[in-house]
Amino acid sequence: MLITRFLQDFIQTGALTLITADGRTHKFDGPEQGPHITLRLHKRSLEWTLGLNPDPGFGDAYVDGSLTIEDGTLRDFMWIANRNFEILKRTPSKGLDRIAQTLHRYREMRRLFNPPKLARRNVSHHYDLTGELFSLFLDEDRQYSCAYFTDPRDRLEDAQARKKQRLAAKLLLQPNHQLLDIGSGWGGLGLYLNAVSGCAVDGVTLSHEQLAYAQARARDAGVSDQVRFDLQDYRMIDKTYDRIVSVGMFEHVGPKHYSEFFKAVSHRLKDDGVAVLHSIGRYNAPEPVSPWIERNIFPGGYIPSLSEVFSHIENANLWVTDVEIMRLHYAETLKHWHDRFQANRAKAAALYDERFCRMWEFYLTGCEMGFRVGNLMVFQIQLAKQRDAVPLTRDYIDEKERLITRGKEQRVA
Repeated sequence: MLITRFLQDFIQTGALTLITADGRTHKFDGPEQGPHITLRLHKRSLEWTLGLNPDPGFGDAYVDGSLTIEDGTLRDFMWIANRNFEILKRTPSKGLDRIAQTLHRYREMRRLFNPPKLARRNVSHHYDLTGELFSLFLDEDRQYSCAYFTDPRDRLEDAQARKKQRLAAKLLLQPNHQLLDIGSGWGGLGLYLNAVSGCAVDGVTLSHEQLAYAQARARDAGVSDQVRFDLQDYRMIDKTYDRIVSVGMFEHVGPKHYSEFFKAVSHRLKDDGVAVLHSIGRYNAPEPVSPWIERNIFPGGYIPSLSEVFSHIENANLWVTDVEIMRLHYAETLKHWHDRFQANRAKAAALYDERFCRMWEFYLTGCEMGFRVGNLMVFQIQLAKQRDAVPLTRDYIDEKERLITRGKEQRVA
């Protein structure tokens, strides 16, 4: 069978038992220790489908219920899948054919054309789902991006607050500053940056749901005159700003538009300005996005390697004044999201259905393991037009964080 030939080469760590639709059992044990899982196939056709197209095949089969896990958990399965895929890529004798992989990447790059109209439709697919869904698993501020953990035991709310605080420190905000938030989400970051610094904020999003929620929050906080949110593509902005921040939006830009993105940042940033970009990335060479994720969760999404980003920053005449790589922070964030989603699964099913819930848990768990044992990480890149726009050493980041914490404590007192 095609699926058994695939798994014989694929399983190098952990153990997998496969029960096919006719009841036969096949065991695959890798030489390296790892979780053990048992999968059952409920359709004969999957023996070929999964061997030919494991991605999106496994995700589709799990979501429609034609593949079930009988021993172990979905997290175990995703650990095995991500860990072994990384090993496969580093083993030319057993890896994917290099020519086929190159052609696949070429087709993927050509397809990721993302003009404003298509960008809005892609964003709507995910971010215009009902806000009730996101409230089931995000923190109260609806931060839908990597939190900053100092310890895996941290509460999600504390780690997300720490992420916002770190961004504020790197932006070196002053009360007279005007800040542009590209991809402003549900408004939490913009409102926070205004609260801790007094700066004016313009936030732009392509999601109607996020826009309405963010505008309502600004009104309720009484800061609509200082923090404004608009439904606008970043490429259509014609103002200049002292500070620019973008968190969790760059993954939707697409490699064909990286030059356009950084030139827009450069044009919109004042000469003495500072920008911070926070994005998911890959620690190694570029590769196509998961077909299952691209089709079901983030259409038009793409995860860049740093090698794909820096040449465009250079061409935009921007200084890279700081880079921070967050390795396991998003794995911990996603674990919190998954656990909260599972705790509220019945409510999610009432909003959508069980099939949707299986799709969502496959997405959250798969992404967690992509960060925990796969090739995903998060980077924060600080940018400026002038080399002396920020202090000479990184000490100021911790110092600014302490000042922000002290200021919040004084306001509470």
